[in-house]
Amino acid sequence: MTRTVLLSVAPFAFALLSQASAPGTDTDRTFVAKVSQGGAYEVAASKFAVQHATMPDVKDQAITEVHDHTLVGDELKRISTAAGIQIAPQLNAEFSARLAKLKSAVGPGFDAAYIADMESIHDKDQKLFAQEAMDGSDSFKTFAHQTDLIVKRHIGALHGTDQ
Repeated sequence: MTRTVLLSVAPFAFALLSQASAPGTDTDRTFVAKVSQGGAYEVAASKFAVQHATMPDVKDQAITEVHDHTLVGDELKRISTAAGIQIAPQLNAEFSARLAKLKSAVGPGFDAAYIADMESIHDKDQKLFAQEAMDGSDSFKTFAHQTDLIVKRHIGALHGTDQ
């Protein structure tokens, strides 16, 4: 399953590269502010999970999260830059505290905390991507729609790794 998810992200990146961007709207700015932080957090938390998870399925999911959200983050940066929207270079206080809390868990407790946290953030992100796919400007609509599909696959995979 991990290979399927990894291979399915490649066309996403190439399809979006050909789109021209217009200036971002207030809706786009709000969307970017929220999902860029969530995505950066998912990458940071998942990099930690690759090193500290005890269950192979959890480590595999973390590897997938790092790969997919790095690609998504890179594409978000590209279209945001083209639309004149800045992305914060580091995690905000909320996500920094969330990462510190996750890093304090150990052993099987870490695995359970990581999966629960990823389920929670993916649920919130999925709603944001679905909304932006309807309300955003053209390049963000396409990005959000395609990323929503990836997030839904992640949600399904996360439910398969529940502790």
